[in-house]
Amino acid sequence: MALAPTGAQGSAVDELLADARSIEGFGLHPERTLPWVVRAGTAAPLPGTRTADLWRLLAETARIDVAAARMLEPHLDALAILAEARRDGVPLDLRMADAGGSWGVFAAEGGDDPVRAERQADGTWRLTGTKPWCSLAAQLDRALITAWVDDDRGLFAVDLRGPSVSTRPGPWVPRGLAQVVSAPIDLDRAPALPVGGPGWYLRRPGFAWGGMGVAAVWWGGAQPLADTLSARARIAGADQLAEVYAGEADAASWASSIALAAAARAVDDGVDGEPARLLAARVRAVVAGNVRAVLALEARALGPGPASVDETHARRVADLELYVRQDHADRDLARLGRLSGAAPESRESTR
Repeated sequence: MALAPTGAQGSAVDELLADARSIEGFGLHPERTLPWVVRAGTAAPLPGTRTADLWRLLAETARIDVAAARMLEPHLDALAILAEARRDGVPLDLRMADAGGSWGVFAAEGGDDPVRAERQADGTWRLTGTKPWCSLAAQLDRALITAWVDDDRGLFAVDLRGPSVSTRPGPWVPRGLAQVVSAPIDLDRAPALPVGGPGWYLRRPGFAWGGMGVAAVWWGGAQPLADTLSARARIAGADQLAEVYAGEADAASWASSIALAAAARAVDDGVDGEPARLLAARVRAVVAGNVRAVLALEARALGPGPASVDETHARRVADLELYVRQDHADRDLARLGRLSGAAPESRESTR
C-alpha cells in the first residue's frame, strides 16, 4: 500500500527513488547517502503543497532502507522550516537559508548544560552549551538548533563545520541505526543566525506537519515486513496462522495508509493550531501502534530465522525498533487524551 503519486511531482519522486536504488551501500554509508539526500531536497515538494508526494518519498525511501530515510527526514524538515520562515515573513538571514549542503534539525533538550543564545552588542548571536541527540552532526554541513533565549526557545542556523562546534563520537551503541550516530555536540560561542523569534519554531503549523512526516517514515519502514508476512501466507502448505499474521499486518498497514492520506489532505488544506496538533498526535499514535504491531507479528510469525541469517531483514527490524521509539508511547497517548478532551470540536474537524 502506498500514498498515491500526483502529477509531475509524483514522477520526480519516482526518479529520486530509482536513483536511490542504484546507489551501492545506500543507507549503510552516510557518505554515499547524504549526496542523494541533498539532491532529494532540491526536488522534494514542501508540506502544505503536495504533502502526499512528500510523505510518499519519505515512506518509499524507508521501504528501501530505514536508515536512509532517517537521514533524509531531518534534511527535508530543515528545508521546510526555512521555507515556512520565508512564507511567514519571520526574521531570517538568507545567507544561511539559501546555503546548499546537508542539514539537520537538533531540537532535543536535556542535560546539565542546555544551549543558550546570547545576543552580542553588534546584534549577532552566539550559542553556548551542549545539545544532545544530534544525528550525523559530524557528517552534516549545517543544522537548525534550538537554544534558550531567556525563558523561551529560539531557533538558530549554525555552520557545523565551524571551529566553535565540537562533535562527539558517542556514546552510541545501538544495534539499529548504528551508522546514524546521534551524540551530543558542544557549542562554544558558536556564531548563529536566528530563524524567527523566540517561540516561533514550536508555534508554527509546520511543527505538527513535520511530526507526521516522521510517522510516514515509520510506516514505510514496516512495509517490507508486512510484505514478508503476506508472502509467507502464500507459500504452498502455509497454515492458517500464517494467514492470520498476514491479515493482521495488512489491516495495520491499511489503517496507517488511510490515516496518512487523510492527514496529507488536511495539511494541504492548511490545518493549523490545536486541530493540527490533535491531528499529528492521532496520526503518530495510529502509525506507531501499527508499526509496533507489525514488528510483534514479524517475531511471532518468523521466529529467529530471518533476524539471525538475513542481514537486510535483521537490520530493518533493528533500525525500525529504535526509530519508532521516537514516539513516546504512553506519554504521547496521554497527551493525545488531553488534546482530544480539551478540544471536542477538533474531533470533528480532523476526521
